Amino acid sequence: MLQATFVPAEHGFAWWGPPNTATWIADLGLPRGRSVCLRLAQPSGSGIAVDDVDVHITDLLTTVDALQSLVRSEALAPSARSWSELSAHPDALTTLPLAAHAVVNEAETAMMTAEASIRRFRQALSTGSILQDRGFTARLRPYQAHGIAWLREHAGAGTGALLADEMGLGKTVQAIGLLAARGSELPHLVVCPTSLVNNWRREFERFAPQLPVRTFHGPTRRLPADLLPGEVVLTSYTLLRSDEDLSARAWDIVVFDEAQNLKNPGTKVTRTAKSLQTHARIMLTGTPVENSLEELWSILSIADPTILGPRKRFRQRFVNPIQNGRSTRAANALTELIAPHLLRRTKSAVIDELPPKVNTTLTCTLTPEQIALYSAAVDDAFDHGFGSGFERNGRVLTLLTALKQICNHPAQYEARAVTKGKGRMALAATARDTTGDETNDVTSDGTSGGTSDVTEGSYFGRSGKFDRACEVLSEIVANGERAIVFTQYRAMGDLLSAGIADYLGSGPVPFLHGGMPIARRDKLVHRFQTDDEAPPILILSLRAAGTGLNLTRASHVLHFDRWWNPAVEEQATARAHRIGQHRVLNVHTLIAAGTIEDHIDALHRKKQGLSELVTGDSEQALATLPDEQLWDLFALDGKDLS
Repeated sequence: MLQATFVPAEHGFAWWGPPNTATWIADLGLPRGRSVCLRLAQPSGSGIAVDDVDVHITDLLTTVDALQSLVRSEALAPSARSWSELSAHPDALTTLPLAAHAVVNEAETAMMTAEASIRRFRQALSTGSILQDRGFTARLRPYQAHGIAWLREHAGAGTGALLADEMGLGKTVQAIGLLAARGSELPHLVVCPTSLVNNWRREFERFAPQLPVRTFHGPTRRLPADLLPGEVVLTSYTLLRSDEDLSARAWDIVVFDEAQNLKNPGTKVTRTAKSLQTHARIMLTGTPVENSLEELWSILSIADPTILGPRKRFRQRFVNPIQNGRSTRAANALTELIAPHLLRRTKSAVIDELPPKVNTTLTCTLTPEQIALYSAAVDDAFDHGFGSGFERNGRVLTLLTALKQICNHPAQYEARAVTKGKGRMALAATARDTTGDETNDVTSDGTSGGTSDVTEGSYFGRSGKFDRACEVLSEIVANGERAIVFTQYRAMGDLLSAGIADYLGSGPVPFLHGGMPIARRDKLVHRFQTDDEAPPILILSLRAAGTGLNLTRASHVLHFDRWWNPAVEEQATARAHRIGQHRVLNVHTLIAAGTIEDHIDALHRKKQGLSELVTGDSEQALATLPDEQLWDLFALDGKDLS
């Protein structure tokens, strides 16, 4: 007969027993499922032992529908029949036999109790139903559905939680699912880095369009006296630290994204986060520990100060024994202590649930400096006019180049202006040097204007894209992974190389570009692919290195700036997404919100209107558009700037 147990981490049921389990499942009209091997508690003589069991996993919601008609089926063992009864009557009082709750903890020191198994089943079932009723549009993978149910369980109990999934596994959509499923008379607060505020807003619009969302950001920010029940306010760590309006209010759920920003308990922003009036605090970070265990204490003390106790006691009990004495016993005790409050899944653990390539668009907010430069460039171009014919081509492309550089980093745009010296932007600004790299500017002798005027310390806080790229790459490196970064500009590559090294506090970050001798390029690629001591980040020119290279050791590709022909970006991504790549490849594309980059990205995704811009020479096609359409493409979108 068929045995069954509910597996929360898989958001489904595990089936085993007869040798041809798949046939039995099909004959009973249950979902097809997939075959895996799980560690489950099994009878062993007069006791219980944990053993490998080959099972079929079936999805929770579709299985529940099928189980309701199988309550009296003789093909079901008592464990499966118990779940059939609970599927038909979720609130019924049911006794579960051991096989029905055979899931064990990570350390395999205990099995899930019958009560906990039923509680989590009900939580998962209600979560799916509520999200469906409330118009939640995300197509969740099983581990994400489990994550939302897990967060709901903690929020419902008024206890904090730390979701520490690896980058790329969807922590954002799980937090949105929690808020979408939450019924509350109070508003919610999401705190994130400034560069992510608009990205969060867009994700809410995409996955929970019925949820009222408001951004509290920018110089014109304001909050009404009374927020709607369940309304979500998005803000930054900077404003959490400085704006008392956030601290004066009562919140239902507060979500802290990139919670490593709160790793220092002595900072004002960390103290403010801890003092907020809220029902529950949810922490999101892929790197809960970067340098010291005390960072974990700081983050979890915000989520729930009772988890790890006073800082002094934590140091004595865990920090000193683990970091100084390398105590396995203390490490195991800490793991067991935080396990109920921390959920972390890695790509390797959920690899079957991920496609071979995961594309993520990271929408970044312009800094005030970028906004001023961008607006001035657009106004100046339209004030002077574009003319017609060849002159129009040149002026449109000149403006496009300037705006792309401003989106990248003001320092790149300023270096170009220094090289140009004076007057209006020359047509040479759109030229490419003999290496095939698009440059900041090209002087009369064919040399690049470069970024020599960029000084150390001027990289950060000036570009939303640059700062976000550094944050993403820092997390990738902290996770022991490798990344390749593409830019179409030689000058931007130089700036990225220096800035990322400065941000990481590491040695030089290599930059492969068209001006590099072939032998040196080959050596750089070979070292990246084979040498464990090689820098984990490699910057590449999109045109010079976008084809012909094998960089399968990278598990992340980051497109820093956009090439308007998506085929060029796909070719570049294929340097890592090719035969020999054995890991999920995460492709991160940075977009400056409300700019020409944003408009073109929307055209790429929608594939409607102005089709030349996504299929052919997009930059040339721009010049054929009337001024009204050019304005719509080039002008800043105000809603992305606040």
